[in-house]
This record gives sequence, structure tokens and C-alpha cells, in this order.
Amino acid sequence: MLSIRTDVASLNAQMNLNNTQDSLNNTIDQLSSGYRINNPGDDAAGLAISNNLTKQIADYNQATSNANDGLSVIQTAEAGLSDASNILTRLSELAMQSSSDGVGNSERQYIQTEASALTAELQRVSQVTQYDGTSLLNGVTTTLNFQVGIGATSNDSISFATLDATVSTLFGTGASTINGQVTIDLTTSSAATAALATIQSALAQLNTENATLGAAGDRFQDTISDISAMSTALSAANSRILDVNVAQATSNLSQEQVLAQSGISVLATANQLPQLALKLLS
Repeated sequence: MLSIRTDVASLNAQMNLNNTQDSLNNTIDQLSSGYRINNPGDDAAGLAISNNLTKQIADYNQATSNANDGLSVIQTAEAGLSDASNILTRLSELAMQSSSDGVGNSERQYIQTEASALTAELQRVSQVTQYDGTSLLNGVTTTLNFQVGIGATSNDSISFATLDATVSTLFGTGASTINGQVTIDLTTSSAATAALATIQSALAQLNTENATLGAAGDRFQDTISDISAMSTALSAANSRILDVNVAQATSNLSQEQVLAQSGISVLATANQLPQLALKLLS
């Protein structure tokens, strides 16, 4: 029906063109941002899920950092124990040398001087082995907790206690005080022979502590691997929800551009229809 007052064809063409323009604008937003969901209206449920996944991913990434911190603490303590082990190895060599009658008493005094210096260094290592101000080998027990999960249960943290690698603990009753310093006595053959057992016991203690650290370090490494795998899986899931499918969006863009051009042409034609009614009047 020809009408002058209401151009129904033009109204329909405008409505379709507006819908096409909205779709075109949405596709352009997706391609320019890289996201399928740019506002809650695009997919409210998907956006809520994505927000939760984003939080979990951020928490897992921080958990990875925490676990790496724990591993760094372990490695710092292991370095201190390695120094202590090297010192004890040298002390064992000196004790072996002093226990033999191939050296005289004067030479044993030289050996004792070195042994005392090494013992002082052993004690110093136990005091200065620290991580971020926390002493790791000085015998003051501190329990260190590292949050490696996204929850608040005991399964979401790893704990271990600092160790004791002080001279008094390592040498125990085998220690002697010479010139005011706690050390081992290598001044006589019999004392040096007894010191060998003391040093062997000290090395056994270090081996036990190294095993403790090694187990904790392995646990941190396994945790880091597990967390990384979970974070990667969640990132992939979030990408499938949030990220735009570029191939599909590009195809939609081409289609919507054609529809927009077609809609403009049709609207121009529809706007000319009332002119036909005027021709009837003439």
C-alpha cells in the first residue's frame, strides 16, 4: 500500500540497518580488543566464569612465586651446609694427619692452629647463613610456612623448620675449649684419633640435614610443576570463554559490512516510495 504519512518500508529498512550496525559495532569491538566478551551484555554467565578463572590464575601465579621463594630458602641453606661439609672434610684430613706419629708435637700445634681457624669459620657459617634476615643454621628453630595453594587448608602450604649447624651441636661432647675457643683437640695423637669419631658424627648430622633439605626442595619443585600445569589449564579454559575467535569474527565482519551497504541502499530506495504517491496526485 502506498502511503504518504507512514513509510513502513523505510521503517523496516531502518530497523534492519540499525540491527546490522549494532552487530557490526560489536564485531569491531571484539576484533579490536581481542575479547569475545567486552561487557556483561555479551555473555553475563561467561563473564562471571571468566572473572573467577582470572582470579584463580592470578592466585596460582602468586603460589608459584611463593614456592620459588621456598626453593630459594632451601638452596641458601644447602649452600651453607655445603660449606660446613667442606670444612669438616678438611678437619678430618687434619685429624688423620695429627693422629699419625709421622708428625711431631710442634707440627701438631700448627695443625691445631688451622683446625681452630676452621672451627671458627664453621661457627661463622652457621650464624651468617640467612635468607631475608632469617637465620637458617644457627640453631634457633623457626618454622617457615609457604602458601602454595589457593585455599586455606593444610594442603595449601608447605612448612619446614630451620636447622642447627653450630659447632656445639655438631661436635657435642667431642668439642674442646682451647685458648677460649670451642674447637676440636688435635694437639696429641690420641686426641686426634678421638676427634675423627667426632668429625664423622658431625658429617652424619650434616647428611641428615641435607636429606631434610633435599626432600623439601623436591617437594617445592614438584609443587611448582603442578601449579604451572594447573595455571596453564585454567588459562586455556579462560581463553576459550573470553577470547574472540578471530576467524569467525572476521567472517562476521565481512557479512555485516555487506549487509550494512545493502541496508543503506535499500533505505535510500524505501525513502523514495512516498514520492510515487505524489505522482498519482499529479
